[in-house]
Amino acid sequence: MKNQVHRQPDFRNILKVLNREVPDRPTLFEFFMNMNLYREAAGDPPPEDAPDEEQLAYLARAYAACGYDYVNAVGCGLNFHAGAKTRKETISLNEHAWIHDWESFYAYPWPDAKACDYSRLEKVAPLLPEGMKIMLSGPNGVLENVIDIVGYDNLCMMLYDEPELAEAIFEKVGSALVDYYTIGAQYESVGMIMCNDDWGFNTQTLLSPEMLRKYVFPWHKKSVEAAHKYGKPAILHSCGYMLDIMDDIIDDMKYDGRHSYEDNIVPVEEAYRLWGDRIAILGGLDVDFLIRSSDEEIVQRAKGMLEASRERGGYALGSGNSIPEYIPNGKYFAMTSAINLVE
Repeated sequence: MKNQVHRQPDFRNILKVLNREVPDRPTLFEFFMNMNLYREAAGDPPPEDAPDEEQLAYLARAYAACGYDYVNAVGCGLNFHAGAKTRKETISLNEHAWIHDWESFYAYPWPDAKACDYSRLEKVAPLLPEGMKIMLSGPNGVLENVIDIVGYDNLCMMLYDEPELAEAIFEKVGSALVDYYTIGAQYESVGMIMCNDDWGFNTQTLLSPEMLRKYVFPWHKKSVEAAHKYGKPAILHSCGYMLDIMDDIIDDMKYDGRHSYEDNIVPVEEAYRLWGDRIAILGGLDVDFLIRSSDEEIVQRAKGMLEASRERGGYALGSGNSIPEYIPNGKYFAMTSAINLVE
């Protein structure tokens, strides 16, 4: 595999990054990649009907082959049911909304995180590469799930027309996710949690900062507290504008690291300058930059970030969001190859 990173996973490195320390070696971070890349890294996946732990073990081998100290995984089949959306060049955030009044609220099939089967987190433990832990991510986040089951425009109207109903929906979703992370964080195979919840557009947050503080942030704070209770760091993956809420992320919710950066909002270099002494900065090479740039440009920018954080710590190299299939594998490996240039 071109530029494949061959090294033994060592979860202590990403822990040092999240503690804003200097890791023992340049460290990588990614939310997820894609099946083309996984195949190149670890060969063909197990059949679709293979047990969960076999699927997760395969993913762990792919992450390890690509140089990561952890593998991203969900803990169980928790799911907030939403109607199917028509997917063309864009999607509607209101299509097939489930809840629009109290009657539909009570009729909605609310999931119970405490009744889910988390056994995959135990069964996979002996199958993980030595030195690797799981990053427990969620079935989307508080705001994302509420938008899925209410609709975005509908939610904006509901917050003014029926705020009690909106608050009840946030409570149902938020409390289930807190239970999910509380249970998952107790497993020995889990080394950290990641709450994935998009909060903004390019120029502003989806809801006002005041509304986010009232309806969304308290549940994230509880999830972080649950992780910290069991000695696990917590990462926020959230796309979009965040300049007005970074103090909330750092000082109120107390996230250990933040992921998802876009050059047209705040380039990762600037984010590291502004907040790198208060929260770990993860990834950040804009997906659009990875697509449009040459391999050499990608290598130089990745190397620059690693060199900028060499003495200060608190940074792990990766994309601004994830590695979709339309990013050629070669460009991804150009990015990760930079770790061999600064060791």
